[in-house]
Amino acid sequence: MAMLFKRDKAKTEIIDWDAVFEEYFPRVFNFFRYRVGDDALAEDLTSTAFEKAWRSRGQFRQDAGSIGTWLFAIARNTANDHFRRNRLEVGLEALEEVPDSFSVEEHFQRADEARRLEILLSQLNPRTRELIALKYGAEMNNREIAQVTSLSETNVGTILNRAVKALRDAWEMHHE
Repeated sequence: MAMLFKRDKAKTEIIDWDAVFEEYFPRVFNFFRYRVGDDALAEDLTSTAFEKAWRSRGQFRQDAGSIGTWLFAIARNTANDHFRRNRLEVGLEALEEVPDSFSVEEHFQRADEARRLEILLSQLNPRTRELIALKYGAEMNNREIAQVTSLSETNVGTILNRAVKALRDAWEMHHE
């Protein structure tokens, strides 16, 4: 983990925005990829979230929580604002580029699996989809998710456990 704070000339700690960006950009971007399923839109929303964080940097209080928790709260609000404005359903596209070593058959099989996963995820309620995006897109642990969502850590774990089990069961049913 990079040092996210540095001391200025007056010996006070200030946020090292370059380090914050380097540390959190991939996780925030992946959170949005899971939420919206579109790389270009995820990039736009990530930029918006970082811009909001920069504009409100004076409101960050180190004693109130980590910078990551604060940043993901801003990202969640940015996603919620986007969905309210556009009334879009969450989608999920293939999350990785297909390496050249894949055969055409493998490419289409992975694309088919990504579409099936998108359908299964779209059947979950918005709160559960958001928790999955925070867990697997943003790579947050349950404690961090609890801080961002104001749910208890136990509740986060229970919801995620049930969601993953339901997704696995639905996936296996489709394969039988």
